[in-house]
Amino acid sequence: MIITAVRSLIDQHFSLQWCRENNVVPLEVRREVSLPGEPSSEVLVIAVGNFQYLGTIGNWIKERAAKANYSCQFIEKDPDIIQGILNQAAELRRIEGTTSESITYDEDALEAALLQVAEETGDNFGISFDDNSESDIPEQNIEDISAELLGSAIQRSAANILIKAVKDEVSDIHIEPQENEFRIRLRQDGVLNKFLTIPRSAGIKLTACIKNMAKMNIAEKRSSQDGRILRRLENNKLEFRVSTLPSKYGEKTVLRVLRSDPEMLHLDTLIANKDVLKSLRGMISQPFGIIIVAGPTGSGKSTTLYSVLSELNTGDNNIVTAEDPIEYSLPGITQVQVLREKNQTFPLILRSFLRQDPDVILIGETRDPETANTSMEAAQTGHLVLTTLHANNSASSITRLLDMDVPDYLITSTLLGVLSQRLVRRLCTECSLPRPVTELEASITNLRVGAPIRSAQVLSADEKKLAKQEQRLCSRCHGVGYRGRLGVYELMPVNRDIKDAIKAGKSTQDIQEIATLQGMKTLEDYGRDLVRDGLTSVAELQKLVSMAHN
Repeated sequence: MIITAVRSLIDQHFSLQWCRENNVVPLEVRREVSLPGEPSSEVLVIAVGNFQYLGTIGNWIKERAAKANYSCQFIEKDPDIIQGILNQAAELRRIEGTTSESITYDEDALEAALLQVAEETGDNFGISFDDNSESDIPEQNIEDISAELLGSAIQRSAANILIKAVKDEVSDIHIEPQENEFRIRLRQDGVLNKFLTIPRSAGIKLTACIKNMAKMNIAEKRSSQDGRILRRLENNKLEFRVSTLPSKYGEKTVLRVLRSDPEMLHLDTLIANKDVLKSLRGMISQPFGIIIVAGPTGSGKSTTLYSVLSELNTGDNNIVTAEDPIEYSLPGITQVQVLREKNQTFPLILRSFLRQDPDVILIGETRDPETANTSMEAAQTGHLVLTTLHANNSASSITRLLDMDVPDYLITSTLLGVLSQRLVRRLCTECSLPRPVTELEASITNLRVGAPIRSAQVLSADEKKLAKQEQRLCSRCHGVGYRGRLGVYELMPVNRDIKDAIKAGKSTQDIQEIATLQGMKTLEDYGRDLVRDGLTSVAELQKLVSMAHN
């Protein structure tokens, strides 16, 4: 096995980050011996850390390989061996003498660096300040994070926290001032967990460093500010949206980690149920109409819409989007940032779109009557419109539109369907354990008592510490029991019966019952399938059922 060839296969067909997250590595391309007179074939040999996980990612891997005219051969390898191979592959991409793989991400090391900062004086971090926060940075001019990794202790600490957040699939970083200290917490898989507690002096310097990296005004501490950090690491773009908020004990800083790898935007990897996937693809193939993706904040609506756009982006149509913010850069698509302070609102941008000869229009969020009505009118005049809506489930989205004064005739003539979604945590593929369903769980899961399911090994802080000392702590989830999240979907096509119910003024419950009788899989049923397939836990299903009925 030649590491340079492995790295080349990773870059051609997957990405280093995706391989790390899924414990997968392509090893080689092997030529198959064929019978006389038959053409030879090439096989991509892929090592997988857990064969049980192939049910989720296997088809997607095969499709990627097929694009290069390869068939696939899967072999099982120890996850630690796979991570070792990936570490060697990462070493081929150096950052001015250092690599992200040589960085210590241990909490003790970060805390030691921040304690050192607490003893330092002065706030000059050696970075020039530029207050032109509105300018968009060309791809080739994005700074490498090595500037911070090779800088002062506070710069190294800030860079390490950002890199750790990306590698651990953290969605948000909270840096919170308290009376006598600063608390750093990380939101991972929807759960906010304590990471570090540091002295106030270190926290103040860390906040100033983050603001500097985001090109925000360091001197302004009494007003809220927004900024953005763009860096490169291992030839990948890192992007963080930064927000500061004055509080009683100082500035609270929250960084949202923006996932900007368009290669990971595939409906096949998001939606496990083939019937739901087929029905959604049927909707997005329509030449006009509106499709709504509904759910609360943080339920993955934007990722779903970007995946739809990625599939529609065939090069022979005009796709335009209005977003707040633009989270993924999609080549070949015209993306417009909403700027309310400059009167660049969703309704006004949408009206401009209609003069740009669009085929597909994405409106990042429908939040007011003007946007809702304008979107419906755009769909009625021959455009495919995609948008998001804050609603509890698919049926309640209809009520939400009616509450925003959208006429029922406009809904019934334009609405193709509503996709409601949630996110649940995915069981760790390395340490989850099989066990039988209990009598109480049988009523929740609709499985028979004793049926096999999987459960998470969730360790307490003391148990994690002991497991780490004994070198038996799970290298994938670090004792959390979960790694990553899964989408849970409820797709309601707006057919003749649903349209008649809307015209008749039927209630949300009535519409829900009609859709269910016609075969709609509810959020709860979709979640039960994930439990049955060993992808999530009963505990996650219980939370899902509770949310769906709120």
